[in-house]
Amino acid sequence: MFCPYKIGAKAYKTKHIDTNSCGPSAVARMVATNVKAETMSLMDKRTAVEAEMNSIIARLTQPGAPGLSGNLVDSEGFPRTDIDIPVVRSERRRLAELRNDHNEITEKINQNIQILHAARVGNKSTSFKSSDNGDGSDTQISSTVDAVASTPPQNILLRHSPDSMDVDVLVSRPFAMVDEIADASPAAEDGLQLGDQILKFGSVEAGDNLLQRLSSEAQSNVDRTVPVIIIRQGTVINLTVTPRTWQGRGLMGCHFRIL
Repeated sequence: MFCPYKIGAKAYKTKHIDTNSCGPSAVARMVATNVKAETMSLMDKRTAVEAEMNSIIARLTQPGAPGLSGNLVDSEGFPRTDIDIPVVRSERRRLAELRNDHNEITEKINQNIQILHAARVGNKSTSFKSSDNGDGSDTQISSTVDAVASTPPQNILLRHSPDSMDVDVLVSRPFAMVDEIADASPAAEDGLQLGDQILKFGSVEAGDNLLQRLSSEAQSNVDRTVPVIIIRQGTVINLTVTPRTWQGRGLMGCHFRIL
């Protein structure tokens, strides 16, 4: 028989389980193990997507290249002869596809994280009521899960034990990515790299008007260190940057793309 297990609005079924012996803890662990395995696979896929994005960004922003959105025609309106225009267009199109893929994968990861977090809390709940067994035995996760599911999305640090259902809250999800950075700029000298995903920049970590808030954060901290938390190739890194005037434009010499 199938033993259904529901978390929030999503239901899972485990195969060939005796419904008389599948308690909530056992089923929750099986569900979480499956969801966790899928999430780890998605994270590996996202890392591969990020690596390809970084390679394209590096090629498009190298000296003499047109950048991510620069003109492909000269001042007289003729196609530039110093670049391979079909290749540039192809790489920009591929970058746009990868960004869409990255967003979709990230959204799926966030959904799975909510399920894992809800399963962890629900597994500890003591309020259960059966909807399948006539004897009123405890087989359903309590309303605590709904409260967890309604919380803001969070990234989770998944433990690499295949049998573990545990999840640990890490920090807010990345909200921006470094998609352009100038050589010898404050950002480059302080350790930022193309493709770095920003988890926190000073006091900015989520919300609306992020570009404006990032600019304001830099302007209000000229010549002062700003703590920054990033994700680089799947690894969380803490560093500091110091917004300051230099020979180029802006105080950082980089561009953030909001995710």
